[in-house]
Amino acid sequence: MQPKTVLITGCSSGIGRATAEAFLDEGWEVYATARNPADVETLGDRGCTIATLDVTEDDDVERVVDRIVEEHGRIDCLVNNAGYAQFGPIEDVPVDAVSRQFDVNVYGPHRLTRAVLPHMRRRREGTIVNVSSAAGRVSFPGGGVYCGSKFALEAMTDALRAEVDEYGIDAVLIEPGPVDTAFTDRAEDEIEGVERSGAYDSFYSVFEDTQAIGGGGPGAVAPERVAEEVLNAASSTKPTSRVPVGALARVTVLARFVPDRLRDRAFGLLDRLR
Repeated sequence: MQPKTVLITGCSSGIGRATAEAFLDEGWEVYATARNPADVETLGDRGCTIATLDVTEDDDVERVVDRIVEEHGRIDCLVNNAGYAQFGPIEDVPVDAVSRQFDVNVYGPHRLTRAVLPHMRRRREGTIVNVSSAAGRVSFPGGGVYCGSKFALEAMTDALRAEVDEYGIDAVLIEPGPVDTAFTDRAEDEIEGVERSGAYDSFYSVFEDTQAIGGGGPGAVAPERVAEEVLNAASSTKPTSRVPVGALARVTVLARFVPDRLRDRAFGLLDRLR
């Protein structure tokens, strides 16, 4: 029996790498991609097929998808994992930084989804797994740009799920809370590029004290835990549309039911208690 194929973006570390390993262990044909192929060489040694893929480049997307179809005739699952966080107050984040954030976190998954869907529709089966975040359900001060990109990904996935249902294709959102990865390392690099107006020193102080969200710390889950849920979604005949991962994620998504006025007061109280 021919093994199923999965295309995973952002496999250089963290969730992407753990997801590639999880699929490989279950006998899938894994295409593990990253912008720099050197970052995924060890996955190639383990048995993955590695490829260069920058999700912001149309040519890269077309080349990799065409390769999989040529070599295996099928794409059973797409895992849109590549992403990063641009933190900073809305006023301070320059427009080009917002554009880059959406190019990777929103337009990237859109490019990949458009590329694989014709092949999935032809076979009338397939799963698209979009790695979102609990921040895709509830925004917070200093996270508007990142949360906005994840909100957009969630909205697109909700629409997609209904659009492709008649073709036997599933669309699933994975919503981790903090994950024990190097996520905050890039977040710290990206915040260095904001144009500090001097009006939000309290935010920057909090950010520097806590290193924002996403890295290790109390409540953080291992990337392997997220990978397990991605694999479950891809393997299920009727996957759940949304999968919060970790206790903090489950609690956070409930915050959307709190009235805006009360949630805003809570953020203000936290700032005063800092």
